[in-house]
Amino acid sequence: MEKRKIASLDAEVSLLGFGLMRLPTIGDDSTKIDYPKAQAMVDRAIKGGVNYFDTAYVYHGGKSEVFAGETLSKYPRDSYYLATKMPPWEVESLDDAKRIFDEQLNRCKTSYFDFYLAHSLDHNRMRSFKAVVYDFLCKKKEEGLIRRLGFSFHDHPDLMKEIVKDYKWDFSMIQLNYMDWESTGARILYETLGEKDIPMVIMEPLKGGALVNLGDKAAGLLKKAAPNSSVASWAMRYAGSLPKAITVLSGMSAMEQVEDNLKTFESFKPITEDEKKILEEAAQIYRSSGTIPCTDCRYCLPCPFGVDIPRAFAHYNHYLIVKNNYAFMNSYRALSKSEQAHNCTSCGKCLDLCPQKIDIPRFCKEIVDFEASL
Repeated sequence: MEKRKIASLDAEVSLLGFGLMRLPTIGDDSTKIDYPKAQAMVDRAIKGGVNYFDTAYVYHGGKSEVFAGETLSKYPRDSYYLATKMPPWEVESLDDAKRIFDEQLNRCKTSYFDFYLAHSLDHNRMRSFKAVVYDFLCKKKEEGLIRRLGFSFHDHPDLMKEIVKDYKWDFSMIQLNYMDWESTGARILYETLGEKDIPMVIMEPLKGGALVNLGDKAAGLLKKAAPNSSVASWAMRYAGSLPKAITVLSGMSAMEQVEDNLKTFESFKPITEDEKKILEEAAQIYRSSGTIPCTDCRYCLPCPFGVDIPRAFAHYNHYLIVKNNYAFMNSYRALSKSEQAHNCTSCGKCLDLCPQKIDIPRFCKEIVDFEASL
């Protein structure tokens, strides 16, 4: 397994990291993790050299941290790095921060966190972050309960510049992939952190799975160039080739994904300039489909009116790529009536929650109008 040794962090981290946010579940209930499958995946990843595991207070409805504690605690504590996050939107007071942090220690069955982040900072969450969260986390670092302090980010590069100027950080986590490099400011985020010598954890290298399902034309370009490599491996290699990257997180949900990622990083080959040109061409083809940039993070849920936003968007995106009306009707209408987009009232609650800043009500209406036209 390719590893990155980062002197400033006193850590040697596997270039492939395991994100515990899309674990296999029993049925459609995200809080019911399929333990036998998920544990087998973690065990295989560790055997393959993965030593960085990322969870959060809210993943799988709070069950991801519990899973991390129960699964990882059977291994020596110094054999892996555990990362989790404080959700600023849950913190109104110092008591809230204390309660959440203590709960996380208990859930994860640990006495400290190797990496700890202020979760998903954006303009809306800076009030709580400034008032309570940052000072609290610095205190926990002084006490040795946090070894390395960072933040994850989902907003405009201007806010990133403010955050790294006004606060001291050991590392950061940013969304970065070849599709977003220029179009959503990922390059600016990467360069801003690089100028401050802040190492980076890369999240969403596959853009929530979108870069696996590129469509026949775009995927065909990649398969022609590398017949024995998966479409996903191109995106993982792209992210892993960035010199400031500590680790590339993959939110793996099946053993096949674990095996494919291990294959990519056990004999890691940085992306070449010629391969970058192929990726740029594939990205352009994909963008022309007009897909919704949803990453299935599920922060928008639960919708007050029952819409399963990520699943509705996934079905519609698939249609936009393959242009098969019959397939869309079969898949989308497999959602229960209560989960379909017509239940959206444009209340706007999801707008503040979406890290991608997607105009969710607008796309729900687009899906409703499209279904009505069939």
